[in-house]
Amino acid sequence: MEDLRSFVAVRRISHSLDRGGTCHSSSGAWLGRGLACVCAQKREHHSRHSFDLTPAQEGCLQRLQSRVYVPYDGSIPQHQEALGNLWKLAFPEEQLDGMISEQWKEMGWQGKDPSTDFRGGGFISLENLLYFARNFQKSFQQLLRKQVGDRSVWEYPFAVAGVNISFMLIQMLDLEQVKPRRMVGEAFLKLLAENEEAFDILYCIAFKLMDHQWLTMRASYMDFNMVMQSTRHQLERELMEEEVTRLQDLPSFNLLLNP
Repeated sequence: MEDLRSFVAVRRISHSLDRGGTCHSSSGAWLGRGLACVCAQKREHHSRHSFDLTPAQEGCLQRLQSRVYVPYDGSIPQHQEALGNLWKLAFPEEQLDGMISEQWKEMGWQGKDPSTDFRGGGFISLENLLYFARNFQKSFQQLLRKQVGDRSVWEYPFAVAGVNISFMLIQMLDLEQVKPRRMVGEAFLKLLAENEEAFDILYCIAFKLMDHQWLTMRASYMDFNMVMQSTRHQLERELMEEEVTRLQDLPSFNLLLNP
């Protein structure tokens, strides 16, 4: 999967925050770099080993991989409809002028045509955002509008960060391989066999965890890759915990329940 390279830092869009000062935006290749080389140091997370898939795991993995390989294509009506639905869920009070519009920047896309930002994440990254908006609406809106915490003047762009999270999870879980090569991928497959929405749920957890790390680290746009590395490390560690038999057992799942 192609790496994500050139994104923009954007100002806070929330009007509910009362922090003074001027908000800024900047060009820079700061999102998406280094996502496939995250510094999770515990050896067991990266141990390469061979294991056999159960028929249930193999079927679930193949169905998930079939989603991973679908590129976003703006000429496909279903893809345009999905993107339009994302806007309606994000800003139900605001009418979208068109599929190409400056309004998309309000959601944290680079420009007026979001289709150019799906290069590294594919259609599944849009599906992930839609799942988040539909199933954890309060957390979705809080992250979109940057409503929680002492925010940086230079904030990460919500939508493009979401594409990066999809990309990071695909790499972390070895979803482009015939079967995972690392134990964290094997651990995830057990969860996937129990719930075929596991990847989408893990995405929501990862997004909320990333924002939590962002605030904890008092990060700004130059720190985004470091925040992503910290997020990946934490997810790997939690997935490897023996007592985790479902995604709801992950400690970070509580972040979704307590936005």
